[in-house]
Amino acid sequence: MSVQRIATRYAKSLIDLAVEQGKLDSILGDVQAFGEAVKNRDLFLMLKSPVVSGSKKTQVIEAIFGGHFDELTMAFLNILIKKGRESFLPEITRSFYAQYKKLKHISTVTLTTASEIGEDVVASIHEKLAGSSVTDENIEIITEVDPDLIGGFVIRFDDKIYDASVASKLEEMKKEFRDNLYISQIIAS
Repeated sequence: MSVQRIATRYAKSLIDLAVEQGKLDSILGDVQAFGEAVKNRDLFLMLKSPVVSGSKKTQVIEAIFGGHFDELTMAFLNILIKKGRESFLPEITRSFYAQYKKLKHISTVTLTTASEIGEDVVASIHEKLAGSSVTDENIEIITEVDPDLIGGFVIRFDDKIYDASVASKLEEMKKEFRDNLYISQIIAS
């Protein structure tokens, strides 16, 4: 079974349990904190290591998160370790967050611009996206800066891209000049 399928199934199980017990927001906080903690190289390697025993991994997880996480989260982590699935925890946390956003109808939009933009511009784009039918009812905008765009912006969400950058317009013009049949015929004569 693929890593993605495993991660999706375990994340779905945790979401279903959290919804059933009315702890979805609490579990979301735990999963986000765990996702940040797994960015620590030592913790990541320990979870992925087949050499470290399951009981040692359980002790480490309990020592780090025991008093801070909900008992449902801790039980979930312990079950994963007992089943030998702890190496998939980073992927499970990403899948959980993606499924949470789908459940709560949150669209994540990445707005890339050539230079920093103000909050008023972000708010204006948020308003336009909210008024359209292409995004969910709740919109989360992540801003990035890429000077290679020269000007304009690029919006990405789901599997859609809207590219209104100067760099892309220049590339289109170059292609048009390259493919211009009239000039090709003059040169060929």
